[in-house]
Amino acid sequence: MSEPKPPSPTAGDTYKGWLFKWTNYIKGYQRRWFVLSNGLLSYYRTQAEMGHTCRGTINLATANIAVEDSCNFVISNGGAQTYHLKANSEVERQRWITALELAKAKAVHMQAESDDSGDDCPAVPPTPGQGGGRNSEVQSTLRTLSSKVEDLTTCNDLIVKHGSALQRSLSELEGIRVGGDMGEKIRQVTERATLFRITSNAMINACRDFLSLAQSHSKRWQKALQVERDQKIRLEETLEQLAKQHNHLERAFRGATVLPPSFSNPALGNKGGVSGKGDASDEDDENEFFDAMEDPAEFITVPADPKYHRRSGSNVSGLSSEIGMDDQSVNFDELSLASNPESPQALELEPVRQRRTRIPDKPNYYLNLWSIMKNCIGKELSKIPMPVNFNEPLSMLQRLSEDLEYYELLDKAAKCQSSLEQMCYVAAFTVSSYSTTVHRTGKPFNPLLGETFELDRLRECGYRSLCEQVSHHPPAAAHHAMSEKGWSLRQEITLASKFRGKYFSIMPLGSIQCIFDKSNNHYSWKKVTTTVHNIIVGKLWIDQSGEIDVVNHRTGDRCHLKFTPYSYFSRDVPRKVTGVVTDKDGKAHYVLSGTWDEKMEFSRVMQSSKGENGTEGKQRTVYQTLKAKEIWKKNPLPEGAENMYFFSTLALTLNEPEDGVAPTDSRRRPDQRLMEEGHWDEANAEKQRLEEKQRMTRREREREAVKVASSPEEADAGETGTEASEVSDESTHQDNHQALWFEKIDDPISGETLHVYKGGYWESKDSCNWDMCPDIF
Repeated sequence: MSEPKPPSPTAGDTYKGWLFKWTNYIKGYQRRWFVLSNGLLSYYRTQAEMGHTCRGTINLATANIAVEDSCNFVISNGGAQTYHLKANSEVERQRWITALELAKAKAVHMQAESDDSGDDCPAVPPTPGQGGGRNSEVQSTLRTLSSKVEDLTTCNDLIVKHGSALQRSLSELEGIRVGGDMGEKIRQVTERATLFRITSNAMINACRDFLSLAQSHSKRWQKALQVERDQKIRLEETLEQLAKQHNHLERAFRGATVLPPSFSNPALGNKGGVSGKGDASDEDDENEFFDAMEDPAEFITVPADPKYHRRSGSNVSGLSSEIGMDDQSVNFDELSLASNPESPQALELEPVRQRRTRIPDKPNYYLNLWSIMKNCIGKELSKIPMPVNFNEPLSMLQRLSEDLEYYELLDKAAKCQSSLEQMCYVAAFTVSSYSTTVHRTGKPFNPLLGETFELDRLRECGYRSLCEQVSHHPPAAAHHAMSEKGWSLRQEITLASKFRGKYFSIMPLGSIQCIFDKSNNHYSWKKVTTTVHNIIVGKLWIDQSGEIDVVNHRTGDRCHLKFTPYSYFSRDVPRKVTGVVTDKDGKAHYVLSGTWDEKMEFSRVMQSSKGENGTEGKQRTVYQTLKAKEIWKKNPLPEGAENMYFFSTLALTLNEPEDGVAPTDSRRRPDQRLMEEGHWDEANAEKQRLEEKQRMTRREREREAVKVASSPEEADAGETGTEASEVSDESTHQDNHQALWFEKIDDPISGETLHVYKGGYWESKDSCNWDMCPDIF
């Protein structure tokens, strides 16, 4: 199919057409749509992208244009941007070169005149708001247009003058009767001169009309800008008054809650004292998002999946009511708690504990990795006997508890009155749990069966957490956390892992559920696959890949998160995460974007429309959104973290010895403690002792299970076959182990059988009664 011939380039026209642009050595030259306008050369993948997605722009005023051969040419602006381009033919290349040179000359001329007029113009006093700068810019443009029209008027006068003289001369020549042909030629020249004069008059008249139109529009612009400035001043004054009222109410509230020790609730008072600053920032964060209404809209394009995204029109009409609801999301939960006589029972006021900020540096021990791994390819990771050299001094239960490092996101979510906004915070919490893994290439200790770990941060952060290893084959851990801010979290994770020779693949199985007391919103989601690369050769690095669906089972809201796997040839940001929050009807309300190791942002969707097909054949959805706001940012690692297994501030405190914990707590595990202290040889020996003790305990449980399940005669036969049963496959083991603090239930949400917290642990801790705990260490 032949393409339309592009118009001949002129100095004032917009020039468009197809060119081939060099991308890389793999893809070579790719066909792109180029647009030359106002001294800027921009390109797009297709013509349909011109409305929303520009792939690159170069300013010709500072660019250098060079011709390589008959069809190729190069545009560069000093090294920052360089376009290697190729046309279909030499004629087309010459058209582009001519258009580019004309546009460059015009851009340089305009820039020089703009600089001169900027120096000559008197200083305009600044006006409040941003309207003053825009007004001065319009006035400068009008002065430039006036000077241009004056130049054109002068040129026109000269043209008229010389044209009249030319006509007189030609008239005199016409009177000389030299020959018929000569007279005919002279008449033709006279007609052309007359047309030239008419054209010049038309040009100057058009310029005058343009100037008049620009002046009339300038008055409208000035009036509109003045209205915007007045509105902004009124809004700033109103905001200042609201801030003063807010500070006054906060001071009055804090003053009202300062009571004598005999009448106050120390637990709540301590909570308010520690987290009061965080609560104020929470309200600021929520209000800040909706201040973006005055910002211009931008376009965000994300891949659309028909399963989750349906075409939705503009939802601007419902925006005002939704904003009205969200602006009232600042509540006074602390005030209601402080005035509630049925608040949790009073505890004695205790100072906040100072947690440790360092652990012993990691020793530098050499170990031949291949000598251990060569016989383990294709095996389950939990069944590979590994020395502590590959571990970090934390157990898997403690790694699960690290998911709560950014618990503030759930605290903010508990305050939200809008379930869709709450979904954004829950989704950000889901992504934040992976931020601690980016440099953590060490393998956590496999917990022993019955091992527990408590994370009691009730006084410092308002939550407490408990984990227990409830199964050994397959390894499964149950986790439960609850907060005074009105949320609870529970999960049961079973790790399925494989060693593939060059990398480890770790697939967490099981769901995570989060429940908010105030709204009864019940969320659930699963984890993505974690991959550890360069196991044999090279530097270890970790990647997260897959998709997560965060579902609100009460309202039907859904957030579809996509963790993009790292690719050397991809143009995307490494560790990229994108997501869209939709309601039960599939209508998009928020867009999330960022990286799982750094930060996440969210923005409200104003309008959505279907775009062109993506590279994978899926139709892409174009979302027009407000300006993105940061919803989560990773905390910086402590100083010297590279020598402390890249632990975060929370991870450094997880294995810190504490009094009063259960005898099965991971802090009491001897091999893990020896490794943390740098005694790796002793830790390896202790690890083998604990594993052998666990095997003996398991065999004893299997014997008991056989005795209970069999008749006396079968039990005697079972005793004679004990040795055979010990070496049989793990799937044939009959283990009657019962978790101590968790119980199995059939979950109606996930449809799976999982362990949930049945209570009793914190009561046993308060009474210091641990008689029911087994001896596993």
